[in-house]
Amino acid sequence: MVPKMAKIFVFGLGPGGVEQMTTRAIDALNSCDVIAGYHVYVNLIKEDFADKKFLSTGMRKEVDRCKLTLEEALKGQTVAMISSGDAGVYGMAGIMYQVAADHPEVEIEVVPGITAACSGAAVLGAPLISDFCLISLSDLLTPWEKIEKRLYCASQADFCICLYNPSSIKRHDYLQRACDIMLKNQRGDVPAGIVRNIGREGEAYEITTLQELRDMKVDMFSTVIIGNSQTQVINGKLVTPRGYRLA
Repeated sequence: MVPKMAKIFVFGLGPGGVEQMTTRAIDALNSCDVIAGYHVYVNLIKEDFADKKFLSTGMRKEVDRCKLTLEEALKGQTVAMISSGDAGVYGMAGIMYQVAADHPEVEIEVVPGITAACSGAAVLGAPLISDFCLISLSDLLTPWEKIEKRLYCASQADFCICLYNPSSIKRHDYLQRACDIMLKNQRGDVPAGIVRNIGREGEAYEITTLQELRDMKVDMFSTVIIGNSQTQVINGKLVTPRGYRLA
Protein backbone atom coordinates (compact mmCIF):
# COMPACT_ATOMS: atom_id res chain seq x y z
CA MET A 1 0.00 0.00 0.00
CA VAL A 2 1.53 3.29 -1.11
CA PRO A 3 1.27 6.19 1.37
CA LYS A 4 -1.20 8.84 0.25
CA MET A 5 1.30 11.69 0.02
CA ALA A 6 3.92 10.08 -2.24
CA LYS A 7 5.45 12.97 -4.17
CA ILE A 8 8.42 13.76 -6.39
CA PHE A 9 9.61 17.24 -7.26
CA VAL A 10 11.72 17.48 -10.42
CA PHE A 11 13.64 20.67 -10.96
CA GLY A 12 16.82 22.29 -12.14
CA LEU A 13 19.24 24.19 -9.95
CA GLY A 14 19.69 26.92 -12.52
CA PRO A 15 23.19 27.88 -13.61
CA GLY A 16 24.98 27.57 -10.28
CA GLY A 17 24.47 27.70 -6.54
CA VAL A 18 21.45 28.26 -4.32
CA GLU A 19 21.45 32.02 -4.91
CA GLN A 20 20.57 31.40 -8.58
CA MET A 21 17.64 29.09 -7.89
CA THR A 22 14.04 30.22 -7.89
CA THR A 23 12.22 30.73 -4.59
CA ARG A 24 9.81 27.98 -5.62
CA ALA A 25 12.71 25.55 -6.08
CA ILE A 26 14.19 26.43 -2.67
CA ASP A 27 10.80 25.95 -1.03
CA ALA A 28 10.49 22.56 -2.74
CA LEU A 29 13.91 21.49 -1.45
CA ASN A 30 13.04 22.59 2.07
CA SER A 31 9.87 20.49 1.97
CA CYS A 32 11.68 17.33 0.84
CA ASP A 33 12.96 14.42 2.88
CA VAL A 34 15.33 13.16 0.20
CA ILE A 35 17.33 14.86 -2.58
CA ALA A 36 18.57 12.77 -5.51
CA GLY A 37 20.80 13.73 -8.43
CA TYR A 38 24.07 13.51 -10.31
CA HIS A 39 26.85 13.79 -7.73
CA VAL A 40 28.27 17.01 -9.22
CA TYR A 41 24.93 18.81 -8.79
CA VAL A 42 24.28 17.28 -5.37
CA ASN A 43 27.58 18.69 -4.15
CA LEU A 44 26.54 22.20 -5.21
CA ILE A 45 23.74 22.32 -2.64
CA LYS A 46 24.66 19.70 -0.05
CA GLU A 47 25.94 22.18 2.53
CA ASP A 48 22.82 24.33 2.24
CA PHE A 49 20.48 21.40 2.91
CA ALA A 50 22.59 19.36 5.31
CA ASP A 51 19.56 17.95 7.13
CA LYS A 52 18.35 16.06 4.03
CA LYS A 53 19.09 12.53 2.92
CA PHE A 54 21.07 12.55 -0.34
CA LEU A 55 21.15 9.94 -3.10
CA SER A 56 23.62 10.40 -5.96
CA THR A 57 24.89 8.45 -8.95
CA GLY A 58 27.50 9.07 -11.62
CA MET A 59 27.24 10.20 -15.21
CA ARG A 60 24.98 8.19 -17.55
CA LYS A 61 23.08 6.69 -14.59
CA GLU A 62 19.93 8.73 -15.15
CA VAL A 63 17.56 5.75 -15.17
CA ASP A 64 19.09 4.44 -11.94
CA ARG A 65 18.62 7.84 -10.29
CA CYS A 66 14.98 7.94 -11.28
CA LYS A 67 14.40 4.41 -9.99
CA LEU A 68 16.00 5.31 -6.65
CA THR A 69 13.84 8.42 -6.49
CA LEU A 70 10.69 6.44 -7.19
CA GLU A 71 11.59 3.84 -4.56
CA GLU A 72 11.94 6.55 -1.93
CA ALA A 73 8.62 8.14 -2.94
CA LEU A 74 6.88 4.77 -2.69
CA LYS A 75 8.08 4.62 0.92
CA GLY A 76 6.14 7.80 1.60
CA GLN A 77 9.09 10.18 1.29
CA THR A 78 8.89 13.52 -0.47
CA VAL A 79 11.78 13.43 -2.92
CA ALA A 80 13.52 16.05 -5.05
CA MET A 81 15.15 14.93 -8.29
CA ILE A 82 17.62 17.63 -9.28
CA SER A 83 19.60 18.49 -12.39
CA SER A 84 21.30 21.62 -13.62
CA GLY A 85 19.54 24.42 -15.49
CA ASP A 86 15.88 23.59 -16.09
CA ALA A 87 14.57 20.06 -15.58
CA GLY A 88 12.46 20.32 -18.73
CA VAL A 89 15.34 21.36 -21.02
CA TYR A 90 17.71 18.38 -21.50
CA GLY A 91 16.92 17.64 -17.84
CA MET A 92 15.33 14.88 -15.79
CA ALA A 93 11.62 15.72 -16.08
CA GLY A 94 10.83 13.50 -19.05
CA ILE A 95 12.65 10.39 -17.87
CA MET A 96 11.15 10.73 -14.37
CA TYR A 97 7.65 10.62 -15.84
CA GLN A 98 8.63 7.59 -17.93
CA VAL A 99 10.11 5.64 -15.02
CA ALA A 100 7.06 6.39 -12.84
CA ALA A 101 4.53 5.66 -15.62
CA ASP A 102 3.09 2.62 -13.81
CA HIS A 103 2.63 4.55 -10.56
CA PRO A 104 -0.06 7.21 -11.12
CA GLU A 105 -0.49 7.35 -7.34
CA VAL A 106 2.87 9.14 -7.11
CA GLU A 107 2.47 12.85 -7.76
CA ILE A 108 5.18 14.43 -9.89
CA GLU A 109 5.61 18.20 -9.91
CA VAL A 110 8.06 19.85 -12.30
CA VAL A 111 9.51 23.10 -10.97
CA PRO A 112 10.98 25.39 -13.67
CA GLY A 113 14.55 26.62 -13.42
CA ILE A 114 16.92 28.83 -15.40
CA THR A 115 18.40 26.99 -18.36
CA ALA A 116 21.90 27.72 -19.69
CA ALA A 117 20.53 29.40 -22.82
CA CYS A 118 18.94 32.13 -20.69
CA SER A 119 21.72 32.51 -18.13
CA GLY A 120 24.43 32.33 -20.80
CA ALA A 121 22.64 34.86 -22.99
CA ALA A 122 22.46 37.26 -20.05
CA VAL A 123 26.25 37.06 -19.64
CA LEU A 124 26.84 37.65 -23.35
CA GLY A 125 24.33 40.50 -23.66
CA ALA A 126 21.07 39.96 -25.53
CA PRO A 127 21.69 37.47 -28.36
CA LEU A 128 18.41 35.53 -28.11
CA ILE A 129 15.97 38.42 -28.44
CA SER A 130 14.64 37.06 -31.74
CA ASP A 131 13.73 33.50 -32.78
CA PHE A 132 16.28 30.95 -31.60
CA CYS A 133 16.72 27.22 -31.09
CA LEU A 134 18.60 24.93 -28.75
CA ILE A 135 20.66 22.04 -30.12
CA SER A 136 22.69 19.59 -28.07
CA LEU A 137 25.83 18.25 -29.72
CA SER A 138 25.82 15.14 -27.54
CA ASP A 139 25.14 12.04 -29.61
CA LEU A 140 24.74 9.70 -26.65
CA LEU A 141 20.96 9.71 -27.09
CA THR A 142 20.52 11.38 -30.50
CA PRO A 143 22.19 10.11 -33.69
CA TRP A 144 24.80 12.52 -35.08
CA GLU A 145 23.07 12.40 -38.48
CA LYS A 146 19.96 13.92 -36.91
CA ILE A 147 22.04 16.56 -35.12
CA GLU A 148 23.70 17.47 -38.44
CA LYS A 149 20.31 17.94 -40.08
CA ARG A 150 19.09 20.16 -37.25
CA LEU A 151 22.23 22.31 -37.43
CA TYR A 152 21.88 22.69 -41.19
CA CYS A 153 18.18 23.54 -41.12
CA ALA A 154 18.46 25.95 -38.19
CA SER A 155 21.33 27.88 -39.77
CA GLN A 156 19.59 27.88 -43.14
CA ALA A 157 16.52 29.41 -41.48
CA ASP A 158 18.72 32.10 -39.88
CA PHE A 159 17.92 31.13 -36.29
CA CYS A 160 20.12 32.24 -33.45
CA ILE A 161 21.48 28.93 -32.19
CA CYS A 162 22.45 27.93 -28.67
CA LEU A 163 24.60 24.81 -28.45
CA TYR A 164 24.52 22.61 -25.37
CA ASN A 165 27.16 19.94 -24.64
CA PRO A 166 29.52 21.35 -27.28
CA SER A 167 32.46 19.07 -26.52
CA SER A 168 33.81 16.26 -24.37
CA ILE A 169 36.87 14.01 -24.30
CA LYS A 170 35.28 11.64 -26.79
CA ARG A 171 33.64 14.42 -28.84
CA HIS A 172 36.55 16.85 -29.01
CA ASP A 173 35.91 17.86 -32.62
CA TYR A 174 32.11 18.12 -32.56
CA LEU A 175 32.01 21.90 -32.26
CA GLN A 176 34.31 22.20 -35.26
CA ARG A 177 32.08 19.85 -37.23
CA ALA A 178 28.99 21.80 -36.18
CA CYS A 179 30.55 25.10 -37.27
CA ASP A 180 31.48 23.63 -40.65
CA ILE A 181 27.82 22.69 -41.18
CA MET A 182 26.54 26.13 -40.15
CA LEU A 183 29.12 27.89 -42.31
CA LYS A 184 27.38 26.40 -45.35
CA ASN A 185 24.47 28.74 -44.62
CA GLN A 186 25.92 31.59 -42.55
CA ARG A 187 28.69 34.13 -43.05
CA GLY A 188 31.92 33.48 -41.22
CA ASP A 189 31.74 36.87 -39.50
CA VAL A 190 28.39 36.20 -37.81
CA PRO A 191 28.96 37.05 -34.12
CA ALA A 192 29.13 34.23 -31.61
CA GLY A 193 29.97 33.79 -27.95
CA ILE A 194 31.13 31.21 -25.42
CA VAL A 195 30.26 31.27 -21.72
CA ARG A 196 32.14 28.99 -19.35
CA ASN A 197 31.06 27.93 -15.84
CA ILE A 198 27.90 30.01 -15.90
CA GLY A 199 26.98 31.24 -12.44
CA ARG A 200 29.87 29.38 -10.82
CA GLU A 201 33.42 30.10 -9.76
CA GLY A 202 35.52 30.86 -12.82
CA GLU A 203 32.70 32.22 -14.95
CA ALA A 204 34.10 33.76 -18.13
CA TYR A 205 32.95 34.64 -21.62
CA GLU A 206 34.40 35.36 -25.03
CA ILE A 207 32.92 37.17 -28.02
CA THR A 208 34.05 35.74 -31.33
CA THR A 209 32.73 34.87 -34.80
CA LEU A 210 31.34 31.69 -36.29
CA GLN A 211 34.51 31.21 -38.34
CA GLU A 212 36.81 31.65 -35.34
CA LEU A 213 34.55 29.55 -33.13
CA ARG A 214 35.34 26.35 -35.05
CA ASP A 215 38.93 26.37 -33.74
CA MET A 216 38.20 27.35 -30.14
CA LYS A 217 38.40 25.02 -27.15
CA VAL A 218 35.25 24.31 -25.15
CA ASP A 219 34.09 21.64 -22.71
CA MET A 220 30.91 20.28 -21.13
CA PHE A 221 30.71 23.32 -18.84
CA SER A 222 30.60 25.69 -21.83
CA THR A 223 27.52 27.08 -23.55
CA VAL A 224 27.89 28.40 -27.09
CA ILE A 225 25.61 30.92 -28.77
CA ILE A 226 25.77 31.78 -32.47
CA GLY A 227 23.87 34.83 -33.63
CA ASN A 228 21.85 35.26 -36.79
CA SER A 229 22.58 37.44 -39.82
CA GLN A 230 21.42 40.55 -37.91
CA THR A 231 23.29 39.99 -34.64
CA GLN A 232 25.69 42.80 -33.70
CA VAL A 233 28.45 43.40 -31.18
CA ILE A 234 27.56 46.52 -29.17
CA ASN A 235 30.07 47.70 -26.56
CA GLY A 236 31.51 44.22 -26.27
CA LYS A 237 28.17 42.44 -25.97
CA LEU A 238 26.16 40.30 -28.39
CA VAL A 239 22.86 41.90 -29.37
CA THR A 240 20.29 40.55 -31.82
CA PRO A 241 17.86 43.34 -32.83
CA ARG A 242 14.18 42.55 -32.43
CA GLY A 243 13.23 45.02 -35.16
CA TYR A 244 12.20 48.10 -33.18
CA ARG A 245 12.61 51.50 -34.82
CA LEU A 246 14.89 53.62 -32.66
CA ALA A 247 13.97 56.93 -34.27
